[in-house]
Amino acid sequence: MENLLKSELKTTVLKLLGGSRGGYICQGQGYETDGGRVFVKSHNKPQARIMFEGEMASLREIQKTNTVRVPQPIKVMDFPGGGAAFAMEFIKMRSLNKYSAKLGEQMADLHLYNKENGEKLRKKEQTIGPIARVPVPLLGFWRTCMHNDKMAFVHAAVPETGRASLRFPGLSIFILQVNEWQNDWPTFFIRHRLQAQMDLIERDYGDRTARELWEQLKPKVPEMFHDLEIIPALVHGDLWSGNVAEDDYGPIVFDPSCFYGHSEFELAISMMFGGFSSSFFSAYHSKIPKAPGFEKRNTLYMLFNYINHWNHFGTEFRRPSLAVMQSLLK
Repeated sequence: MENLLKSELKTTVLKLLGGSRGGYICQGQGYETDGGRVFVKSHNKPQARIMFEGEMASLREIQKTNTVRVPQPIKVMDFPGGGAAFAMEFIKMRSLNKYSAKLGEQMADLHLYNKENGEKLRKKEQTIGPIARVPVPLLGFWRTCMHNDKMAFVHAAVPETGRASLRFPGLSIFILQVNEWQNDWPTFFIRHRLQAQMDLIERDYGDRTARELWEQLKPKVPEMFHDLEIIPALVHGDLWSGNVAEDDYGPIVFDPSCFYGHSEFELAISMMFGGFSSSFFSAYHSKIPKAPGFEKRNTLYMLFNYINHWNHFGTEFRRPSLAVMQSLLK
């Protein structure tokens, strides 16, 4: 890999930063190069290029909004024998603490960006001046992404060594996150998120209880969005505490699985596994107040994350998945 990186990154210097350990999804390593420090993720499976291209497209899409900071993506590279690597900016980070409220504000700004762009464009049509960026009118994304690629954050976790890993027993599969454009959010969410995950549960487990609960719940999902206007919002897509950090300049997010969807979708996983202070949510909701029915929809979005974890990590997530479906049916 050393020769590949030197060639692709056009560097004569390629010095490892710290030791080397592995994770269940990707290897991650920091390097010193002619152009400064870079962080490189790699995986030897054929699906790696799809995963890394989705992540690179997601980082670039967030960058365009100038709302929240992300690592600068550099390049996706193919291994001669299969697999790929993704080089990005190396940032010396620490756990989110001081800038929690600031991140809440910035994530709200990210979610509002597409809506505000549309409003600016409508105003510009009535005046003479530069045209605002055309807003995205549909739900989805230009790239297929992969949810739960948990290794991008390692360059933040142990910046002194430049290397870290996160181990999840049983995690050994790629799950594509299909982002085909849709006009209607309930249709997008059911088809490309919940049904896609339930199809995997059926294939791998044939779980009769899960099947029966989903058959009852599926027709009720659109009712949870009745009278709710959903303007496509760019979401990070996997905003758990392992994918956020800060440095001396402010908050940073990384390891995104972006798409244009419902802004509320973003918050469910943030609430599920801790790591976000109340100041984050207060700052967020000061800009985007909770709409009627928020709590039930938040539970619905948690369901997606539980089922996704069931597919990734095994049957320990079966019970909470079924429990959430049962609660939504009450």
